[in-house]
Amino acid sequence: MANAYQCDVAIIGAGLAGVVAAIELLDKNLSVTLVDRNKKDRLGGLANEAFGGMALVDTPLQKLNGIKDSPELALQDWLTAAEFGPHDNWPKSWAQTYVNRSYEDIYCWLKQKGIHFFPAVQWVERGDYRPGNSVPRYHIVWGTGWGLMQTLIKHLLSHRNKSKLKLLFEHTVNEFEQSQGNISGCTGTTPTSDFSIKAESFVLACGGINGNLEKVKKVWDPCYGKAPNNLLNGSHPSADGKLHEKVESLGGSVTHLEWMWNYAAGISHPEPEFKDHGLSLIPPRSALWMDCYGNRIGPKPLVTSFDTHDLCKQVGHLDNQYSWQIMNWKIAVKEMAISGSHMNPHVRDKKLFPFLKEVLLGNKRLVNWMVDKCPDVICAQSLNELTDKMNNLTGQSLVDANNLKRDIEGYDQQIARGVAYHNDDQLRRISQLRNGRADKLRTCNFEPILNPKAMPLIAIRERIISRKSMGGMQTDLHSRILDESEQPIKGLYAVGEAAGFGGGGISGIRSLEGTFLSSCILTSRIAARSISGVTNP
Repeated sequence: MANAYQCDVAIIGAGLAGVVAAIELLDKNLSVTLVDRNKKDRLGGLANEAFGGMALVDTPLQKLNGIKDSPELALQDWLTAAEFGPHDNWPKSWAQTYVNRSYEDIYCWLKQKGIHFFPAVQWVERGDYRPGNSVPRYHIVWGTGWGLMQTLIKHLLSHRNKSKLKLLFEHTVNEFEQSQGNISGCTGTTPTSDFSIKAESFVLACGGINGNLEKVKKVWDPCYGKAPNNLLNGSHPSADGKLHEKVESLGGSVTHLEWMWNYAAGISHPEPEFKDHGLSLIPPRSALWMDCYGNRIGPKPLVTSFDTHDLCKQVGHLDNQYSWQIMNWKIAVKEMAISGSHMNPHVRDKKLFPFLKEVLLGNKRLVNWMVDKCPDVICAQSLNELTDKMNNLTGQSLVDANNLKRDIEGYDQQIARGVAYHNDDQLRRISQLRNGRADKLRTCNFEPILNPKAMPLIAIRERIISRKSMGGMQTDLHSRILDESEQPIKGLYAVGEAAGFGGGGISGIRSLEGTFLSSCILTSRIAARSISGVTNP
């Protein structure tokens, strides 16, 4: 027998966007049914696993760090990085809304909820040969995405109107019902029965498509080369895009699914939860990035922190579509990091002194774990030994020790000549990185790879990892889903990644990084205002 539910608003998806929408709607005294296809222990979704960085504009923390920012500068950077097309009016409008509202609607709202940021604002995606972030904007939640989500979940479950909240887990929505032109209901299945929900409004907070690698490959942008057969999954299989297809069947507009935020430095998860499960490295800046033959990738070297979109393009066009990063132990312990809350336990658990100790003395804990557990990470005492292990890992004798020796020694010789004679773009970028206080702590001072005092050598095989959908259901500035003629479908809203983080693609072809968690908050708060009839913040 089917279970039937009724409420003012049904929210489909209990990740960050869904939880924020639920809190805001309960604040407005509306009854809410929050539906998720996963088990209760996944309440909060992928945000629990996020590192917790947010791109925020003109905040007190920026001022404390001596950073001069403004919505005008942020929008200029955003539009340059996004490369919007002539018809991307809704994404552009959302971008403008974001830079103007990020302080009040995200930063201040989180502070009111008891969520704080690490005091040093980071500078990421600063741009390669086109501007990215002109100034540091990357605010890291103290407690990572786990702390962010668990704090918001506590607010949700202890809400003064919690009697108006119903949580339904292991409930998969399959269909929507229309009545007199309005979306009036949905139906779906549980492991044991069917269910239906009647509501005045439906909010789709169901995530993107990037957990469905087959769908990702179908919409793959050829600017990244052919769709990789060795693609890793850095999302979750429940982000499968099925509700995107349902929205299209209702006449809704789904745009720019080819826009994705993937990473070039993915490795296989040593304890995978699902097929092709990967981890996303924050790659060392002082390591050398090599192709499958052991040649240094170039002539423009690959260096993280500048243009993630371009890194994916370069790796996607390599033979075999994977790369190697070569470094020594000293580089690894100082610069290596892995994105995510579980990989950064001291920040997640708010343990300041252990965190500072690792920053100052090196993260030996992480590197030892990677060497011992990660199948894509290998160690050796010489280049010949390293070459043999690299070829054994792939099962192909592609890496040539002579190639490695030639390019690594050439790089090390540049370092030995002294800063005045550095004529290598990677060394120039390291020099720039070390001008910033935060980056200097995590970047070596021109460390040669073959330094005998810094052994052993480490090689990491890296592949593109599927992460975020930057396109999605097209929405207006009230988070209402639009049809092909740009008219709202009555009763249907989309927030967070389902909406391409706003407008079906708020970031364009590349993100300024840190615009994902924060856009989930912004779009959900705006949806709740719209549903409740509040048009102004």
